Amino acid sequence: MKSSYREEDVTLLLKDITGLVKPQSTKERERLIQAGKHYCEMLPIEYVPSEKYMEAYEEALKNDAVSTARAVARLADKIIEKRGKQVVLVSLARAGIPIGILLKHYFQKKYRINILHYSISIIRGRGIDDNAMRYLLQHHKPEELLFVDGWIGKGAILRELKKALAAYPGVSSDLAVLADPANVTELCGTHEDILIPSSCLNCTVSGLISRTFLRDDIIGKNDFHGAVYYGELKESDLSYAFIETIEKEFEMECEKEDKKIDGQGLKEVREIAKQYGIEDINFIKPGIGETTRVLLRRVPWKILLHCAYKEDTSLTHILRLAKEKGVPVEYYPLSHYKACGIIKKLADT
Repeated sequence: MKSSYREEDVTLLLKDITGLVKPQSTKERERLIQAGKHYCEMLPIEYVPSEKYMEAYEEALKNDAVSTARAVARLADKIIEKRGKQVVLVSLARAGIPIGILLKHYFQKKYRINILHYSISIIRGRGIDDNAMRYLLQHHKPEELLFVDGWIGKGAILRELKKALAAYPGVSSDLAVLADPANVTELCGTHEDILIPSSCLNCTVSGLISRTFLRDDIIGKNDFHGAVYYGELKESDLSYAFIETIEKEFEMECEKEDKKIDGQGLKEVREIAKQYGIEDINFIKPGIGETTRVLLRRVPWKILLHCAYKEDTSLTHILRLAKEKGVPVEYYPLSHYKACGIIKKLADT
């Protein structure tokens, strides 16, 4: 699979399907998803965001590079403490890839070890890429594999991972993430809902690759899950600019964080569903990263922001996107999260 990442940084266990799938507009995809078609059978149109939004991204990168770098450091130290140095990183494409690269670089700088890093696909409702798993287990011991993602919203992918890995004895279902406001994993850089700037953009901060794709007419039974390479966006590629900005803030000694909110985020999501009369909690996407995705990829109904963070710069890009798209913003007494995106139900429109 081609990408703009260097080969020594990540091995993508994905099938290159560039030119084989016609991308669809956000509204078209949203209607099809809500009519029952799985999101992994379609691809969105990738685009370069507006100049004003890119200004908000650059501001976010400047303001949140230190907290992101500290989360990388804390997570790396936890991984060494729990798993030792014989670990193989397996990032979940695509949000996990830049995090896997940052971890790999941190291990090189602090621990002087060169840890292997692969990336594979896992899809909610469809499971993990079994061909990619077979490849990994042909080359590595089951106990060496450690899965990596960017953040946890309400824990859907972690539950998918646990279910899928029941078929692979000896492979841990631990999921290492930078931010876990849902409070479902100990292998995290922080339990705070921090802004990880890579969540603000799509392929232009993720090696110019699409989200992963799975459809029988394109992906054969022996193929890896697919992805598209967007070479036409090469001039707008910020993948390494993001990584290098975070790396400049790396600290080799980082205090452990003891901040933790009681209970799990899923309970709060269910309370939001009850409050707004939402039957399907998949329409609720909590956390800064997931809220950003709703604004970039889905059709939002409204955005909830934590009452105490009205002036927080980590929410500036969300306010900018909501304004551009005409999405109402409400202030709500969130406890685990700073932001929450709610998808619009299109059945009646």
